[in-house]
Amino acid sequence: MTTRKVVVDYGLCEANAICMGINAEVFHVDDEDNLYILKPDITPETERDVHEAIRRCPRQALSIIEEGD
Repeated sequence: MTTRKVVVDYGLCEANAICMGINAEVFHVDDEDNLYILKPDITPETERDVHEAIRRCPRQALSIIEEGD
């Protein structure tokens, strides 16, 4: 089974928290400006927000990968 996950390129990420503003259940930026992806697996409930976060990321640090078994 293939799963789709959202991932971050930490070399590009500026932790500006736009993604967290879109969906704080998936993305979290802590007080030290570290981005964490809390729910990397893309579900029907999070897919729209993940795509919006990818589109709005100013550094294009977010992307989707597919992982198989």
